[in-house]
Amino acid sequence: MITTIHPGVLGGVILAPASKSSMQRACAAALLRAGETVIHHPGHSNDDKAALRVIQALGAKVETLADGSLLVSSAGKVGGAEEVNCGESGLGLRMFAPIIGLSDRAIRVVGEGSLVRRPMDFFDEIFPQLGIRLVSNGGKLPLEIQGPLQPRDIEIDGSLSSQFLTGLLFGFAAAGAPGVTIRVRDLKSKPYIDLTLQVMKHFGWEIGNDNYEAFTFPKAGTRKSDGPAGANAARDYTIEGDWSGGAFLLVAGAIAGPVTVRGLDTSSTQADKAIVRAICDAGAFFEDREDGMVVGPAARAGGDGRGLHAFRFDATDCPDLFPPLVALASFCSGTTEILGVSRLAHKESDRGVTLQDEFGKMGVKIELDGNRMLVHGGGMVKGAKVHSRHDHRIAMACAVAALKAAGPVTIEEADAINKSYPDFYFHLQQLGAQVNIQA
Repeated sequence: MITTIHPGVLGGVILAPASKSSMQRACAAALLRAGETVIHHPGHSNDDKAALRVIQALGAKVETLADGSLLVSSAGKVGGAEEVNCGESGLGLRMFAPIIGLSDRAIRVVGEGSLVRRPMDFFDEIFPQLGIRLVSNGGKLPLEIQGPLQPRDIEIDGSLSSQFLTGLLFGFAAAGAPGVTIRVRDLKSKPYIDLTLQVMKHFGWEIGNDNYEAFTFPKAGTRKSDGPAGANAARDYTIEGDWSGGAFLLVAGAIAGPVTVRGLDTSSTQADKAIVRAICDAGAFFEDREDGMVVGPAARAGGDGRGLHAFRFDATDCPDLFPPLVALASFCSGTTEILGVSRLAHKESDRGVTLQDEFGKMGVKIELDGNRMLVHGGGMVKGAKVHSRHDHRIAMACAVAALKAAGPVTIEEADAINKSYPDFYFHLQQLGAQVNIQA
């Protein structure tokens, strides 16, 4: 798909998409909960659909209700198909692999797109310690996993991703791990673990967290008589708004608004809510009102003549913010410094290099200096033809930058957005952007 976005002014109100981070964790919890769970405001991105396919393959039944909610019925055990497909979701693979390891049958795990190239050698080191047989393709997909998982005291490296830990927390809790401790070195993306623990608590699992260095399961055990959720746990779970996708809407408002974005909660544990700090540091107008978050280019409502200016931001714990941050920094006078580049190599693309290349086509100079990214903003952002590199966040970042470019920006393979935010271009149109889409 080829999409062309024309420069213009945005306005209006838009509802942020559902959080795929919250959705995928809720799917895992619903699979491991014996009984029925209703998931309200479910997402429908490719990653969300992949998570639903996985839990159905592992034995859960999923039904769409009249109001669009999902009814998930599960025996609380892992079984089912001989093969599961995680699509292109890194979280899906890393989270569901330990859950798949709960089964005593061999299950083949496959994926699509960039996921087949992403390293998963973490499992080669950890799974044998837990009694799980693993066959991998040199640390990459496809995998063959056979349990059952036997929880033991272990220590893991958390510097590459927190997603491995999320899967282990679910797997250990479902297996029953009284008094067992998972120790973690150098954990990154701590807010995502907060989200994991929040979802698990909602479903009845209480796990001790000692400064993100040790996670301990209660000695009394985590499995209750009627399944891991417990007799009094709520059977309803509402997916919160997605700060990762919402970040692009907020940046769009900061450079081409004002716009109002609804459905985002500033008390969320999602790491990407930190985008608000960057927007404010850049001098944009931001106000969290009862009817939504209002974002515009001016530092004060009504405008005061000042433009956006460079800022410094540490994205180590929220690396998915790099693309919207680069789009924002492109229109900020001066040089913006973003820390955390080391977290970008194993995403859907090597995002540091990809951002440098694709924004370079629009005349934005980006330097990569070790763990720092320097974005030289304030100059002319040119109309150009760019490529998503099959990375949803690159496509959205280029689209947002196009809103204030000197000419139209055409994005090749623009349908990459379906991975996380399939309604993105439609939402830009609702806010007044001229978006031309060619199949």
